[in-house]
Amino acid sequence: MRRLQASDFDQRVLDLFDGYVHGQLSKREFLERAALFTAAGVSAAAVLDSLQPNYALATQVAPDDPAIETSWITYESPAGYGPTDALMARPAGANGKLPAVLVVHENRGLNPYIRDVVRRCAKAGYLALGPDGLTSIGGYPGDDDEGRRMQSRLDRDKLLNDFLAAFDHLESHPDCSGKVGAVGFCFGGAVCNALAVEKPTLAASVPFYGRQAAAEDVPRIKAPLMLHYAGLDERINKGWPAYQEALMQHDKAFSVHFYPGANHGFHNDTTPRYAEEAAELAWNRTLAFFRTYLH
Repeated sequence: MRRLQASDFDQRVLDLFDGYVHGQLSKREFLERAALFTAAGVSAAAVLDSLQPNYALATQVAPDDPAIETSWITYESPAGYGPTDALMARPAGANGKLPAVLVVHENRGLNPYIRDVVRRCAKAGYLALGPDGLTSIGGYPGDDDEGRRMQSRLDRDKLLNDFLAAFDHLESHPDCSGKVGAVGFCFGGAVCNALAVEKPTLAASVPFYGRQAAAEDVPRIKAPLMLHYAGLDERINKGWPAYQEALMQHDKAFSVHFYPGANHGFHNDTTPRYAEEAAELAWNRTLAFFRTYLH
């Protein structure tokens, strides 16, 4: 069966779907509005089903890839919801200390796509950690819709503290060189911006289509940033001009990339919003950025 792509859907449906997955529309509201833009004979419910992730597509690095070693760990997060479970991965047989990468999930917990990103980081040579922010309420439930509902019930500031604690855990890990970078997607992108504000020893941060830090917090940023935005993502992109102005005003090190024609979530290779060319380019840029600042 052919893999569905964003071009198979009316862009207005994709915009509505973005509102649905970020809590701006209920399922009923999505179905009612999307029905106006679906092809004859195709129900809005069928369209919604086809936009859900297919995790059979989520494996670029297999869990049993001999090039890496993986384990589940638990770290404490006294200021958040902790203890928190996390997937840790590293290059197999690595000797000496490694630079580290914290991988921050979207607004639905540590799903198979994000676990694969953790493994990709390990295969690229890093000690990688992917926390599950839903640990305190049972962990990622195996279903993204339920994961989103679960995460929406958590206090965002307390949840952020769990990821701040994950950074501390990585930075002090006996196998870490002391240099820690972060990469995150959607909610995780916002966390990467927040990490840059809160953690002066963060070595590099790569937010993918994440909510920007407040302009008044920008002076606290020490880490270089590489920011990735989807060209069609009006919801997130509207916050960029003020963030850019503040970064420039305070002479912060940053680079920004917009991917024309790409939708929010374009790096997630399990949904039709995936844009292969943009995702590969953004990931290659990310790895080059980490090679510059984490080694």
